[in-house]
Amino acid sequence: MNAKKILRKVHLWLSVPFGIILVAVGFSGAMLSFETEISEALHPELYFVEPADGQPIPVGRLVRLVASELPDSVEITEVTTFPDSRRAYKMSLSRPRRSAVYVDQYSGELKGRSERMPFFDCMFRLHRWLLGSAEKSGGIAWGKLLVGLATLAMVVIVLTGLLMWLTNRRKPLAQSLRISVTKGWPRFWHDLHVAGGIYSTVFLLAIGLTGLTWSFGWYRTAFYSLCGAAPTAQEQHEGQRGGHGGEAAAARGHHGAGQRGIRDAAAVGNLDCHHGHGDAGAEGRHHHDGGAHHGGNPWRTAEDVRLLVAADYPGYRQLSVAPGKISVVPKDRRSLRAADVVAYDVATGEVTGVTLYADQDRATRVRGAVYMVHTGSWGGIVMRIVNCLSALMAAVLALTGYYLWIARSLRRRNPAARH
Repeated sequence: MNAKKILRKVHLWLSVPFGIILVAVGFSGAMLSFETEISEALHPELYFVEPADGQPIPVGRLVRLVASELPDSVEITEVTTFPDSRRAYKMSLSRPRRSAVYVDQYSGELKGRSERMPFFDCMFRLHRWLLGSAEKSGGIAWGKLLVGLATLAMVVIVLTGLLMWLTNRRKPLAQSLRISVTKGWPRFWHDLHVAGGIYSTVFLLAIGLTGLTWSFGWYRTAFYSLCGAAPTAQEQHEGQRGGHGGEAAAARGHHGAGQRGIRDAAAVGNLDCHHGHGDAGAEGRHHHDGGAHHGGNPWRTAEDVRLLVAADYPGYRQLSVAPGKISVVPKDRRSLRAADVVAYDVATGEVTGVTLYADQDRATRVRGAVYMVHTGSWGGIVMRIVNCLSALMAAVLALTGYYLWIARSLRRRNPAARH
């Protein structure tokens, strides 16, 4: 058996059993590509507010207003703000895990909980666990395992398909890149399978090789090691959950010298928000924050530092405030995971250090890069569209592959049906 026949056998034997899973995973991945934009368009009342004439309520006071409407067992762990005054603040909660609420920063009105729409929740569970659930201790998450095996199979299928195309000498290679629409459906499906596979090869390999880090611990460890980073047990657990581990790891990073403004001042230890830095109105807001400076309120200096950081990152994409830490994504960053982290003293409001995203530990940056490549968020809206189409192409390739396999089998059984 020559190499070409071996490639065809491997391509077929992996495609037949795993193709239907790849249809589900590819389609659901494509549907998740623009979940945020679609959710905001369908439910603007949750994500947007009517800007008031005055300034937003200071973070410390806003936290107290919202906390009074929450159960005593639930705490607010982070407040996310945006430069667009029309966007509602997002408050992350201690429980349930990864829960959050949106609040009108001008009135203090609680707008509602941050929840996935039923359709996207279904797509996420289909994409990660084939409608199962996250793995539980002592058991096997069969859905997650099957998704991982199918993704691994997809990488091999794409590579064998590429090699089959490169070794096809029956017609010019350029001809394989054309999709005929005038020679009937069989020819169209064949051309779509071949040309579509070639056009999406690089993107499917990128999606598959990064997606495997969420499926197998051994692969994640090997992948990180290859990139010069060894994930800790906690980092591996965060990777399995798909949580926002980048910010947590950033908080553990060193305090690097920065580029300008707050970053330069923090590097030499002379940055203190009580000394007139930042917004001119910060001091006034600081003192009328309901007496939050007295007692053990960890949010008492949050507004002052938020204004200070916001002034140094004009037009920032997103700024998340937690007691003692602020994560900010500059406007020129493609991904929301590429955040700089500002540490501050909750008692005095003095900035104690800054960790730029480029200075964070390698494991954090590798994890951020994996997420950006897998979702296509590294290249703006254009790459997200390409990534969405590539994920959809994975489903199309599987379906057209089934068609070609069945049609070929029928022709072999009935040669008269060739034409």
